Amino acid sequence: MRADRLVATLLFLQERGRVTVPEVAAELEVSERTARRDLEALAASGIPVYSQRGRGGGWSLVGGARTNLTGLTAEEIRALFLVTGPLSATPELRTTLRKLVRALPPPLREQAQAATRAGVVDATDWSRKTVTADAVHRSALQDAVIDGIRVRLGYAGIGKPAGERTVDPLGLVTKAGVDYLVAGTDKGLRTFRLSRVTSVEPTGEPVVRPPDFDLATAWRELSGAFQDGMQAVTARARVHPDTLALLHRLLGGRVRVGGPLPDGWTEVWVDGPAANVLAGQLAGLGSRVEVLEPPEVRQWLARIGAELTGTYAEDRPHAPCDPLVAGAPGSAVQATPVLSSTWKVMTSTSSAPARSG
Repeated sequence: MRADRLVATLLFLQERGRVTVPEVAAELEVSERTARRDLEALAASGIPVYSQRGRGGGWSLVGGARTNLTGLTAEEIRALFLVTGPLSATPELRTTLRKLVRALPPPLREQAQAATRAGVVDATDWSRKTVTADAVHRSALQDAVIDGIRVRLGYAGIGKPAGERTVDPLGLVTKAGVDYLVAGTDKGLRTFRLSRVTSVEPTGEPVVRPPDFDLATAWRELSGAFQDGMQAVTARARVHPDTLALLHRLLGGRVRVGGPLPDGWTEVWVDGPAANVLAGQLAGLGSRVEVLEPPEVRQWLARIGAELTGTYAEDRPHAPCDPLVAGAPGSAVQATPVLSSTWKVMTSTSSAPARSG
């Protein structure tokens, strides 16, 4: 964008004192014609920039004038580079950071450069799968939000083929490392998980922004509704001491710990979106967690236990099968109705903070 180039040109002038058009063009990777227009635009905007022809000439700031673009303190500069440094994996961000460093007073440059090297962001999980959204779609959506342009959004919901819809991009939100688009649709505000976006096509039409729209407020309302749904059912249970930490890792803040029981176990309360989903999430812990109430969760656990017993009982003959294809014909791991329905609900409720359009 031209505004970015003008700022970069001004910083380059400030660092060098005097520059030529070819030097500006090489630094900013633009044509000499574009570099000359940018320098002329700076002069026309009132910035004390002047040109001098002839041998040793070029463009300079009048009287060696300097500009303070930020007024940042040393602590603020450190905080800025600590945040942006680990994210500088793209050429654009690396170039931006280099320009910012050059704009700083010499005593502050060393700390800023050290801060950029103080952290690293690893975008893969422990299975080496990339967990960040597609950079192309992220960039396109950021542009649409900033420019206020409506888009045709390709989106694949859980267990659904990708479809397209027209949305009004209003903002991007990152929650616990997962990115979402907040957008207006014909059904009202909706969220879309960026990792499920398959295409972004600007329509050229301006977005329709709700009156007094505030992204932070809208996100609190959308995510609050989802979080309320995650607490629709609460189970009281007793947990073996060596399983409490694992339960916390699996369900996080949905586990509330009570006091120790006379037998040495711990009383807990666990929230979930539905009785069958909560039972499915607790079933893998076996007898190390005993649900005391409500009866609905206990009944679902009993049904799941019966199905697992029927599948894995030692006296049941097992047909040869591909162990990776659960539920395939002839497989020893059949997709039973209870587990299938539970799994569908579990995946649909754990994927996004609000309904997508």
